[in-house]
Amino acid sequence: MAYCISADLVDDHLAMGERQAIKCMKRFAVAIVQVLAEEYLRAANDQDQDTARPLDYNNARGFSVCSSLAAARRRSSDVAAGMSGVSAASPGAAQIGDFLAKKPYVPPSWASHLSLAPSHTFSLGVFPTPIHKWNLPNLPEGTEVWIKRDDLSGMQLSGNKVRKLEFLLSEAVAQGVDCVITVGGIQSSHCRATAVAAKYLNLDCYLILSTSKHLVDKDPGLVGNLLVARVLGAHIDLVSEEEYGKIGSVALADLLKKRLVEEGRKPYVIPVGGSNSLGTWGYVEAVREIEQQIQLSGDVQFDDIVVACGSGGTIAGIALGSKLSSLKAKVHAFSVCDDPEYAYDCLQGLIDGLQSGLDSRDIVTIEDAKGLGYAMNTTEELKFVKDIAVATGIVLGPVNSGKGVYGLLKDMSSNPAKWQGRKVLFIHTGGLLALYDKVDQLSSLAGDWRRMDLEEPREDGTGKMF
Repeated sequence: MAYCISADLVDDHLAMGERQAIKCMKRFAVAIVQVLAEEYLRAANDQDQDTARPLDYNNARGFSVCSSLAAARRRSSDVAAGMSGVSAASPGAAQIGDFLAKKPYVPPSWASHLSLAPSHTFSLGVFPTPIHKWNLPNLPEGTEVWIKRDDLSGMQLSGNKVRKLEFLLSEAVAQGVDCVITVGGIQSSHCRATAVAAKYLNLDCYLILSTSKHLVDKDPGLVGNLLVARVLGAHIDLVSEEEYGKIGSVALADLLKKRLVEEGRKPYVIPVGGSNSLGTWGYVEAVREIEQQIQLSGDVQFDDIVVACGSGGTIAGIALGSKLSSLKAKVHAFSVCDDPEYAYDCLQGLIDGLQSGLDSRDIVTIEDAKGLGYAMNTTEELKFVKDIAVATGIVLGPVNSGKGVYGLLKDMSSNPAKWQGRKVLFIHTGGLLALYDKVDQLSSLAGDWRRMDLEEPREDGTGKMF
């Protein structure tokens, strides 16, 4: 296996000026060394070592580099340009057939000691997701907020759930199942994402959804996440919120699993939010992705990472990854469905499952942001989501990311010295489709409209659309 740097590539760098060329070539050399190390580990873990396997430059998971000079030149040009968006190689340039493929997985070297390391993963999302500066209003002096757009990890299959499902469904397929079961609220983004991913892999999907006791015996409708799940043919079982609270998600899933087994099916249960120790690897891997984006950028380092916390798997992976990797950023979570103490306990269970030897309270600060309760919003919160969209063009989901940023900016306003002069990375975990369930509350907040005043139509335009 050989790597080379062409004379054309050197000429490209020299054309930028000697100092810039040296700087960029150093970055390129670091990238090559890292590639070789990762590829060595990958080969050592490959079950079929006798088969030559081409390197994929665009696969961010292993930071592999295509042996073709065209790919090498593309990366060097990205680095030379400064990469103001702090994004890795364009996902659009990935090899044909990579998407939905099952691939061997090698953990980052700094996470190799953790338990339950997956051997394979499915490529279900569009990664790496971009990082860019976010011009939020009224920040403390000298504070910069950047945003990682995991809301852009796909269209049907978007948000943070994709990263977890890549590992969970790899295990499911390896077990030879023919269907999956998961549980959530009536507008669960996780349940919608699971329905999409299951169909991608030719699996049936069963969703247990909790709703109001007044609606549990009625057709749940076709709105938001539920619309996508039902169009995909997901099987919906409704329970009341009271039944959900009394019985619990695990027992409900086990009950449905038992019935499906009796019917001759082979189900695989995915926990609420995809949050178990295996799913946590999704955001351990995301930290490696952030590391690589920072290395390519060369001039951005983050002091803090902020994310909304629901079922806990996302924050567990980020907090573990930041602690173990080179990031070493302080991690902040805004809990949107439970009290911080309960969230700490859930997080501890997830990282204990990986035998990390760490205390959850040492690797993340969790604050309460649930407000009225999970998936419930005040008018003030929804107005905040609308105002942020108008000011920055970023639409936040009302359930998770919206409450997370709402909590973050409130804390910055109350404790400006805590955040002054810091570079903050917010992880946007998606959830836009849940806004469709808030139409009644949003109707008075949405943008203005009016009937257009028309002049007398010209004869040559009569009856023409274009």
